[in-house]
Amino acid sequence: MDHRGPAETGAPSPEDGAPVGAPDLGDLLRRAGRGDEQAFARLYDLVAARAYGLAVRVVRDRAQAEEVTQEAFLEIWRTASRYDPDRGSALSWMLTITHRRAVDRVRSAEAATRRDLTYQHQNQSVDHDATAEAVQASLDAHRVRSAMAALTEVQREAVSLAYLGGYTHTEVATMLDLPVGTAKTRIRDGLIRLRDAMGVGS
Repeated sequence: MDHRGPAETGAPSPEDGAPVGAPDLGDLLRRAGRGDEQAFARLYDLVAARAYGLAVRVVRDRAQAEEVTQEAFLEIWRTASRYDPDRGSALSWMLTITHRRAVDRVRSAEAATRRDLTYQHQNQSVDHDATAEAVQASLDAHRVRSAMAALTEVQREAVSLAYLGGYTHTEVATMLDLPVGTAKTRIRDGLIRLRDAMGVGS
């Protein structure tokens, strides 16, 4: 057994729940940072369930937790090259991203609720701040949808349902009449191509 600590190997520590002989997540993450799609796919398979469990505990909604998990893995793929094993295990780094995404989702939902309540006390004149915010959200959505054109038809269909429609992997599989594993693979591969099509940093 490797006697080095998790900060040196990049692998999750025993308290992270990794069994002896488990894949080296740090190595997979570093390879993903160099554009290795197979390494990223392996990371997704190994960590997605745990990331989803964390997201569920924060957002307390399974459909939204699925979306948070997908967003987190898109960010992990985009920023994998920034991972520094000296600052903690790969698993902790990925779960931190997931937790931050989940918290952002909760805060966004709370802010939307506050805006809805505030609107009831406002007149019908145009709120320029709210209008600007809506325009920015529309532009962001348009950018994502434009990038979706780079996906294959089957990937676009699966990612649209999961990432834009908010459906869970199981629901996507049912709607497309696919095995759950196939649906997950299409979503995962679609996220990789979506990241490249949007031209974000490696």
